[in-house]
Amino acid sequence: MRIAMLTNNYKPFVGGVPISIERLAQGLRSLGHEVYIFAPSYEGQEEEPYVIRYKSRKKKLKGEFVIPDILDKTIEEKFAAIPFNIIHVHHPMLMGYIAQYLHKKYDIPIVFTYHTRYEQYLHYLKPYDYVQNFYMRNAKNKLRAIPHKILFDSGKKLVTFHNRIFTNLCSMVFVPTESMKQYLIENGTSTKIEIVPTGINPEDFLYDKEATKKIRSRYLEGKKFLLCTVSRLEREKNILFILEGLARLKSNIGSCFRLLLIGDGSQRDEIKSVAHSLNLTDNIIFTGCVEHSQIRNFYHACDAFVFASRSETQGIVLLEAMAAGLPVVAVKACGVNDVISDGWNGYLTEPYVAEWERKLEILLGNLSLRKWMSKNSVNRAKDYLASNIAKKAEKLYKDLIYERSIEEVY
Repeated sequence: MRIAMLTNNYKPFVGGVPISIERLAQGLRSLGHEVYIFAPSYEGQEEEPYVIRYKSRKKKLKGEFVIPDILDKTIEEKFAAIPFNIIHVHHPMLMGYIAQYLHKKYDIPIVFTYHTRYEQYLHYLKPYDYVQNFYMRNAKNKLRAIPHKILFDSGKKLVTFHNRIFTNLCSMVFVPTESMKQYLIENGTSTKIEIVPTGINPEDFLYDKEATKKIRSRYLEGKKFLLCTVSRLEREKNILFILEGLARLKSNIGSCFRLLLIGDGSQRDEIKSVAHSLNLTDNIIFTGCVEHSQIRNFYHACDAFVFASRSETQGIVLLEAMAAGLPVVAVKACGVNDVISDGWNGYLTEPYVAEWERKLEILLGNLSLRKWMSKNSVNRAKDYLASNIAKKAEKLYKDLIYERSIEEVY
């Protein structure tokens, strides 16, 4: 098969969608298929085979996300030159519109992966960002909170309505978890939905023992526990919740821990400021972005993984942390609930700082519990090997092509 994957973002941008696309493409190629990725252009990008770059706008959202130039003629010119069997689009907007156009014009089945809770990203748009900041400054004033509620509630309804229409124009929809499948069904998606999670590679279970020792020695500096989280430093990732929990943890058990905050983003300075105000300067290490091939060494150097994002549909970093044997303390959310079993390979809590901190305190205070949960984490991660995920996607693509051929006969 020849598969066209269309995306609004890709390497060198660091995020879950680029990782998901790359892993699925690699898995399908290992099965003998041709996979072409239509991706936006970035400064400093590395050219690689089967990646077709189209133009990006000069302006960026929040100075981070490039905006695809969907009017770039290169997209259709390159697409028309290759006899594709399947279109697989990874966003419902921008390149999603181009994918639908190509699907109709060339009569090729279209698959869409619902990667993200898009309604959680409204603050990337200026009007919403302004209202959100206004609300944060006046959160205790109920009257001033009204515009925030009205705008965001209406925005969420609009996004949900848009995505319902988009998914129902597709031939098939992939979701990473059962909870996301139910979410789409409840919101009106009638197109067939299949669970196809992002896979992890065998390498994610391996690590460099010497590198791990050096990382633990470098960052622990006499403390007892080393924690980590991997995330873009953006509002939807809920990092400030983690800081509040760690401030409470420090009050309860003392300054015996450090958190490796791996990643970067526009909220970095704000997070640093809040960490300082909470007296966590000595407990939080901002590592910046770490090359993906090295992150597994950081995981293995740690005692637990902490997480508070409620915008995930799966949470690739959770699986990678689990492959390294880390128990997880996370806030309940779609996607997260599907990979973390409360009390088995970690803890799931309601979005209350006190509850989250208490579970982390319990975990750190019981070595035998951490070891048991560590084994369970590794076993759960093995269920998500990328090679198995690619085989499932391959079968679903073939089913769509067969169904289309039957329709043409009749």
